[in-house]
Amino acid sequence: MKGIILAGGSGTRLYPLTTVTSKQLLPVYDKPMIYYPLSVLMMAGIRDILIISTPSDLPNFERLLRDGSDYGVNLSYAVQPSPDGLAQAFVIGEEFAGGEPCALVLGDNIFYGNGLGRHLRRAVENAETKGLATVFGYHVDDPERFGVVEFDSDFNAVSIEEKPESPKSSYAVTGLYFYPGDVCGRAKRVVPSARGELEITDLNRMYLEDGLLSVVTLGRGYAWLDTGTMESLHEAGEFVRAVERSQDMPVSVLEEIAYENGWIDRETLSACAERYGKSEYGKHLKRVAAGEFVNRNLDY
Repeated sequence: MKGIILAGGSGTRLYPLTTVTSKQLLPVYDKPMIYYPLSVLMMAGIRDILIISTPSDLPNFERLLRDGSDYGVNLSYAVQPSPDGLAQAFVIGEEFAGGEPCALVLGDNIFYGNGLGRHLRRAVENAETKGLATVFGYHVDDPERFGVVEFDSDFNAVSIEEKPESPKSSYAVTGLYFYPGDVCGRAKRVVPSARGELEITDLNRMYLEDGLLSVVTLGRGYAWLDTGTMESLHEAGEFVRAVERSQDMPVSVLEEIAYENGWIDRETLSACAERYGKSEYGKHLKRVAAGEFVNRNLDY
C-alpha cells in the first residue's frame, strides 16, 4: 500500500504565522506538524509516501525530510498548483499510486490512542485483500464543519454529507482515508461541488453506495486534532506536551518508529541522533539506540 500526505493550502486562518511558511511546517510542541501524519502512515506499515504541497512550500518539505531514508521510507514530492479539494490528491498522485491501494492523511491532522496501529493495519489489509475503503469517525461538538456520517440502528453507515446544515449525527469523518487500487479512477469521476472543489465526501459516497466503505469510530481513549485554527493549533501543542510529560517519552518520533519496524538499523538510528545535537529529540533517539526502551509498544 502507498500513502499520500496532503500538505497544501494557504493557511490563511493562521495568518500571520503562515505568511512565509506552510502550516504543516509549524511546530506542534516539539516537532514540525507534518511529523504527526507521517508517523501515522509509518505505523500503518506504509513506506512509499507522496507529499503534496504548494510550489513555494514544497522545497522546504524536501529540505526537512529529504528522501526519507533516515526514516526507512521512500518519499516523493508533487505540486498542488491550487487547493481544489481533497480528492484532487488522487488525481495529482495517480502516477505515484500506480493502481495500488493508497491511503491519504491530511497534513494538519493528529491522531493518538492506544491500539491505533491495529486499526491502521486492519484498514490496510481490507484495502489490499478485500477492496474495501476505510474512514474513521470521531464524535465532535460541531459536526456541521465536517463531513458527517449517519448510522442506522445497528451502527452501520448509511449516508455521508459534507458540512450539512442539519447534521444527522455528531460523527465527523477525520482526515485519514484508506482506499483500494481503484481510488484514482474513482477520484477522476468526482464532479466539482458548488464551491468548485473535488470533495472527498463524494469519493467516500461512491464506496458507500457500492457497499465497499467501512467506517471505524474512534471512541474513548482516542484523540483526533485538526490544527487548522490558531486555537486548535495551541490545543494540539498542549495535548502533545501533556502526553509526553506524563509518560516521560515523546510521541511520533519517526526514526524510532522506523527502527522498531526494522526499517533502519541501530547504526543509522545513532547517526540520526547525532545530527539532532543536544536537543531532547536527539537525546531520546540515543536512549533508544542504547536499548533503554525494550520492546516498546509504539501502537499509539
